Amino acid sequence: MILGVFLIFHELIGCCKLSEYMDNMEATMSTIDNDGWLHTGDIVYFDQDAYLYIIDRVKEIIKYKGFQIAPADLEAVLICHPEILDVAVTAAMDEELGEIPLAFVVRRPGSTLTQTAVIDYLVQQVAPHKKVRKVVFINSIPRSAAGKILRRELRNSLTSTSRL
Repeated sequence: MILGVFLIFHELIGCCKLSEYMDNMEATMSTIDNDGWLHTGDIVYFDQDAYLYIIDRVKEIIKYKGFQIAPADLEAVLICHPEILDVAVTAAMDEELGEIPLAFVVRRPGSTLTQTAVIDYLVQQVAPHKKVRKVVFINSIPRSAAGKILRRELRNSLTSTSRL
């Protein structure tokens, strides 16, 4: 599998295409390059049958000790845990390490799942640099009307005084 960033040739989009961001030339230039390619910010791959899969967003990538970690990869593993009802992974800031992977977990009713158990479960299935460093248990994962995880709300729920 080859991962890449999704590009669309801007001239082929049609009459309803983005021409520029209003009053933000920097954003326009980082989205539409000089050759006319629109950088969507999506991380994608093609399978062996040439189907395109969008798996994450560049802006959501966690940069941990020089490694890039896609939250969706960790979420796909964690949601398989029998005591996890819902999960979202995002970056949290750490004074020594910079960004660290942090999981927001919704336990199934009656579960006594602990932070250690969640981390141990993940450690058995992912590379060492990908393991979450902290788990926060919450009642529900905030989502948009379309079902997209609202990671900004999760990050904002972490106070600057909370210890990671």
